[in-house]
Amino acid sequence: MGAVNESSEGAPFILQGLTTSPGQRWPFFVLFLFLYVAGILGNGLIVAAIRASPALHAPMYFLLAHLSFADLCFTSVTVPKMLANLWSYDHSISLAGCLTQMYFFFALGVTDSCLLASMAYDRYVAIRHPLHYATRMSRAVCMALVGTAWLVSHIHSLLHILLMARLSFCASHQVPHFFCDHQPLLRLSCSDTRHIQLLIFTEGAAVVVTPFLLILASYGAIAAAVLRLPSASGRIRAVSTCGSHLAVVGLFYGTVIAVYFRPTSRYKAERGRVATVMYTIVTPMLNPVIYSLRNRDVQGALRALFTGQRISAGVS
Repeated sequence: MGAVNESSEGAPFILQGLTTSPGQRWPFFVLFLFLYVAGILGNGLIVAAIRASPALHAPMYFLLAHLSFADLCFTSVTVPKMLANLWSYDHSISLAGCLTQMYFFFALGVTDSCLLASMAYDRYVAIRHPLHYATRMSRAVCMALVGTAWLVSHIHSLLHILLMARLSFCASHQVPHFFCDHQPLLRLSCSDTRHIQLLIFTEGAAVVVTPFLLILASYGAIAAAVLRLPSASGRIRAVSTCGSHLAVVGLFYGTVIAVYFRPTSRYKAERGRVATVMYTIVTPMLNPVIYSLRNRDVQGALRALFTGQRISAGVS
């Protein structure tokens, strides 16, 4: 049978968190509470505005609403526990709680990845094939893209959790992270983890690297079309918008790839925590600003949401 799985017999994991220094606990608590609240409010307002405004029922906003909802849930999987650990001295989490947190973290993270690729495809069709946009991005196509994103993400997460649940943890249960993540837990295991490592580099690459490459290809095609615009101001505005989108996408995928696509033996806890903060807290907070809050239609819908006015579907 191998080593005894002590966690299954009741020994909890201890999340060491972002810092072990008592003097840094309160500054970190205040900082990440602010970032979390900002992200929740930003994404929550986007979802509410899109649902309430008939003017925002276009495919782009349909995908955006799902991205904001996924981001809202994604940050809520890890940040409340991190804040609780910074507030209190009890940093324990059971094996069941650890696997549950890991399941939803991976599922929502992959959903984010697939939705970002879907949004890039939407913009590609709108710019390169405007005459066929209504058919290529019909309601049925949008539903299929969103449904595929949620389905693939949960299958991906379930595969990983089923394998993680079979591991034995016979060494220290001190997890050098602020939530239950793959790499720190694999380093604590005394089981053979090669099959999980292989899954990360194969199936994991399919749900992370493939959308990233599709996004780059879409924006490359968009950039080629933008450079042919007759208006200089239009080119500048389009380049600025695409540049900000790619900056956030690069931050999200760059940090994800840096954390997960390396051997467990080369994982460094401190670097892993910093990179993880980028894609679990910072990018979900930035997404509403980059994709939504600079958009005039969204700004109008938010004003209507707060003032109680109604925007007709014909307003652009």
